[in-house]
Amino acid sequence: MITKNIISAFSISFFILTACQEKKQASVQAEENTLIITVKAPDFNADSAYTFVEKQVSYGPRVPNTLAHRQAGEYLINQLKSYGAEVTVQDFVAEAYTGTKLQSRNIIAAFYPQHTKRILLGAHWDSRHLADKDSINPTLPIDGANDGGSGVGVLLEIARILKQDSIGPGVGVDIILFDSEDYGEPENLKQGDYPNRKPNQIYWCLGSQYWAKNKHKPNYSAYFGILLDMVGAKNARFAREGHSVEYAASVVQRVWNIGQALGYGNYFIDQNTGGITDDHYFVNRDARIPMIDIIEYEPAGRDEFGHYHHTHRDNMDIIDKATLKAVGQTVLQAVYEEGKPAV
Repeated sequence: MITKNIISAFSISFFILTACQEKKQASVQAEENTLIITVKAPDFNADSAYTFVEKQVSYGPRVPNTLAHRQAGEYLINQLKSYGAEVTVQDFVAEAYTGTKLQSRNIIAAFYPQHTKRILLGAHWDSRHLADKDSINPTLPIDGANDGGSGVGVLLEIARILKQDSIGPGVGVDIILFDSEDYGEPENLKQGDYPNRKPNQIYWCLGSQYWAKNKHKPNYSAYFGILLDMVGAKNARFAREGHSVEYAASVVQRVWNIGQALGYGNYFIDQNTGGITDDHYFVNRDARIPMIDIIEYEPAGRDEFGHYHHTHRDNMDIIDKATLKAVGQTVLQAVYEEGKPAV
């Protein structure tokens, strides 16, 4: 009986101590979040972003040199103009690994041009010309709902929000939609295939390669950039990508801290991955703008970019509004934090 009372007393004391520690930890966490989240950003509407993704997919695969690609491009240009942006269309011809000349265009939208401090937000708007990871119809193009469409959908919703905010975040915002990102070599490429293919040429990210060496404005620069690629799949997880950490470690940490402080820690995970040759790589290397990549990538898994990647499963069925919300709200908060008044 005495032993039971002692155990009970110890249990009560332990419970009180644990509760106090948890309360203290929660208080510290709340204080840390308060330090990270210092301004109120507008609410990101995931339903609207989803509709923007759906609209892109409705045109069909957005492969350069096709009618669907041309029509989708006109839609994006007109949509950004309707939000009051200064829109620049950068036409260029890219050469694919096949030798095909790709009629391409980067679409750049500037908000709050009066601000010299600028944040660059990017995504690619084209989609893959073949389903080279699929066992069914591998030579046919894919919808690209997530791989391309989701990032653009998030950025269109941010553009819509910026139009409604007459005061703005206190910084300039430039949205760039890169073209001809996904026209790289197929998975099953064999030695000797496409003999005119240049061995040292990177045939991915052709739009960002062009823009980084031919900026739409002379001497254009930005304080930092955020690239969105495959940011709409259900239960997506975003690790800190290698080139992002290499070129812009402080930006990575800032954005991941904001995402976690907003309650999106299940998406913005505490994990590092290797470097990925995505559009941000050329913005960093050639344009000298520190840009990070938010991209679904799990190197430990069998399908490192997701089971849908470069297959016909990359359609609207995999797009999840909760994921769009997590990414969109985090990016929006990061932009508004940069415009807060200096203390």
